[in-house]
Amino acid sequence: MLSINGPRLKANLLELADIGFNEEDRGVYRPGFGQADMASRKWLMAKAEQEGLAHYMDGAGNVFFGVGELDKPAVLMGSHIDTVPAGGIFDGALGVMAAFEIVQRLKEENVELNAPVWGVATAEEEGRFGGMLGSQAISGSLNPDWLLSAHDADNIYLKDAMAEHGLNVLDALEAAWQPEQLKAFFELHIEQGPVLFQKDLQIGVVDGISGVFKWIVHLKGKADHAGTAPMDMRSDAFMGLADFAHEIERIIAENGTDKTRITVGKVSLKPGHPHTVPGEAIFTIVGRDMSEEVMKELAQACHRTLSAIARKHRLRFEYEQVSWLEPKHCSAKLTDLIEAQTKNRDLTYTRMPSGAGHDTQFMTEITDAGLIFIPSVNGVSHAPDEWSHWHDVTAGANVMFDSVLAVAGSDKHFGRKRGESHD
Repeated sequence: MLSINGPRLKANLLELADIGFNEEDRGVYRPGFGQADMASRKWLMAKAEQEGLAHYMDGAGNVFFGVGELDKPAVLMGSHIDTVPAGGIFDGALGVMAAFEIVQRLKEENVELNAPVWGVATAEEEGRFGGMLGSQAISGSLNPDWLLSAHDADNIYLKDAMAEHGLNVLDALEAAWQPEQLKAFFELHIEQGPVLFQKDLQIGVVDGISGVFKWIVHLKGKADHAGTAPMDMRSDAFMGLADFAHEIERIIAENGTDKTRITVGKVSLKPGHPHTVPGEAIFTIVGRDMSEEVMKELAQACHRTLSAIARKHRLRFEYEQVSWLEPKHCSAKLTDLIEAQTKNRDLTYTRMPSGAGHDTQFMTEITDAGLIFIPSVNGVSHAPDEWSHWHDVTAGANVMFDSVLAVAGSDKHFGRKRGESHD
């Protein structure tokens, strides 16, 4: 049984973690198409060159590396290397560097395969601009209108952020793979939640991914003097935001499920002065659930609630839906295969859904796709203290290695033909 080189995988993850590392808060800052993000892509291509691996970057900023000519259906594996602000070192990066390690091992052992095996570091997965650009590009899920209009919460446009690095946003449309080009897709990721850690399990075999919607909301009132404006005569935008925050539990209880999550994650108050009543509150709402019907009900409930709150506080309510990603189910064939490989390694596991979005959800559009989780210590992610034990990193990478070998070394049908439905 072949296995990955654990110490080398650890060294590569730590080397990547230095790019965008902030000494002050110990977080990693690699926002999509920022300077550190592009530096990490160049680092990865240089590493592939050093290892003698075929590699290239496509028009969406995805970096590919692998063994075998891409002249027949390939087994693709990977994740992303962009981060949220003050992120951790494992989110996304684990899947990319595990894929890199697997490709290295295949080349070292000169393994004979029936399919090329490639890895990918997808671009802009963390949703700075409202989607998952890299995997959307690969799966052919992009359109020109969205590409040209997409912007982040600071009103920086995707097209401008890409142009800073010599990339034309419309070239992302040329990055699509056809179903006939893929045999399967695998992603290894930290859980980003507490289930595996609390249950002392080594592997999560993921069978589905929650859908996500993201809004940017504006509550507009009137800025006023904090000392002279009577409390009952204010149009205080912050009070509207505060009231909505208190309504989230009710919205979930009445319209959601135990899988529902609603989060206000970014807030800006204008004019933003201690002695001025806020005239505008700008904030994000992100909703998640495993049912698209439930997501629609949640969105409608948020709209009704914000409309009522705006009337109560004499505010104007406006919002923009930045993205809507429907729930996805992983390939049953690959989920069963991952479970079997986990058992072969005598690892403890559970089948589970993912509450967070991942590149896998777009890859299910064009091929059989499987997702593997390892534990996050205390369930922490998207924070400097995000951590996974190195023995779990090695275990997860070996499960993906075994699964890739089972598909790439088999004549059995995987993947999908054009127009063929998901299994």
